[in-house]
Amino acid sequence: MPTPSLLAVFAHPDDESLSAGGVLARHASEGARTAVVTATWSADTPRAAELTEALHILGAGTPRMLGYADSRAPHSAPDRARWCDAPLDEAVRELVAHLRDFRPEIVVTHDAYGGPTGHEDHVHTHRVTALAVHAAGLQRLYPDAGEPWQPSALYLSTHPHAAVEAWGGHLAAVGKSLRTVPGERVTATVDVTPWLDRKVAAILAHRTEVARGATPGLLAALPATERDRLLGTEHYTRHDLAPTAPAQTELLS
Repeated sequence: MPTPSLLAVFAHPDDESLSAGGVLARHASEGARTAVVTATWSADTPRAAELTEALHILGAGTPRMLGYADSRAPHSAPDRARWCDAPLDEAVRELVAHLRDFRPEIVVTHDAYGGPTGHEDHVHTHRVTALAVHAAGLQRLYPDAGEPWQPSALYLSTHPHAAVEAWGGHLAAVGKSLRTVPGERVTATVDVTPWLDRKVAAILAHRTEVARGATPGLLAALPATERDRLLGTEHYTRHDLAPTAPAQTELLS
């Protein structure tokens, strides 16, 4: 059975590698079509060039950038609105256009917390994606954005409470608390250790974030064994969007 196509939607360059780099690499290695939509940063910035390199490592094609400004970095797209301030209908329409163009069976994005750190851009990406995956299949919504396409499943990248033990000590050093979910909310636990070299290489390709000591920088400073322990498993919550046989729309695990 063919491996399902996968479109990941994340807020910033590096989120795709940190949150879903293993799944992206695994699906690509199995011959599936994979791609990434990134909500923020302009295509003419160093962060965009780093994203291009990371996606090449993961086998996820070329960047699809919405080009809004990072809410905490106005210089990321000085002529565009902050992602959190963009009109909701406009943002959903733009994402619907990418969904209808790529026509994925699976969509992956941030969970409702916006991941363990709760970044406001992550939360907004979750909201926009949750609306867009439904709107993409409705013919009378956004008719100028392409022919309707209904993805079959939405997977939210998440972290169970058990992650506090693994991640808490590392993020406490930079003043971040974790937003995690009960273990029973996790419906897909994916061992990505066979693809960990690609995932780590993609994370480290985001050299701007490594240099400034953001999460890629914290990971770069860790011993390889500790880094592998933190990154070797990815957790997701699945939401069905269409009455399709589950075997056709499951993340490889």
